[in-house]
Amino acid sequence: MPAKLSLDKQILMRYLGVEVVLVDAVQHGFKALLDRVEQMKKDVEDVYVLDQFTNPANPDAHFRWTDGEPAFHNILGIGPGFVPEILDRSQIDEIVTVTTQEAMDMARRLAREEGLLVGISSGANAAACLKVASREENRGKMIVTMFSSGAERYLNSELFAQVKEECVNINMTF
Repeated sequence: MPAKLSLDKQILMRYLGVEVVLVDAVQHGFKALLDRVEQMKKDVEDVYVLDQFTNPANPDAHFRWTDGEPAFHNILGIGPGFVPEILDRSQIDEIVTVTTQEAMDMARRLAREEGLLVGISSGANAAACLKVASREENRGKMIVTMFSSGAERYLNSELFAQVKEECVNINMTF
């Protein structure tokens, strides 16, 4: 898994009995992570890789397994560094750029103002929606997004750094 993923995700995987192998995707790129998976497929016996990025059944899985009905899905992250082979670009109207800081600020805002514990990619979705909604041509239109990442997996990440520091420094009152 990418070494930059939150410690919480690593802990969860270890709790499930997984041997966690970290790859520095920041320094070497996301392709290095995929290359490591390919190497492990050769080196490790009885390994099975779901490979959601090249599996043509992946985009269709929701409709096949849920009859098209809404279901929970947790997206681990988003970004421009990697584009899966199965991405159908004809379905994309526009790409809206949101910085990591904007995404984290929005996730924090959603927690404070709406009581929604969303993750960073959900913060990015909301920030992008507000950018689209603020355009004159979209006045009065309904803008919809999904919040597919929960905040509980980011407790040891930058998203919670300030709150974590505050909690560490709380003084006992009696």
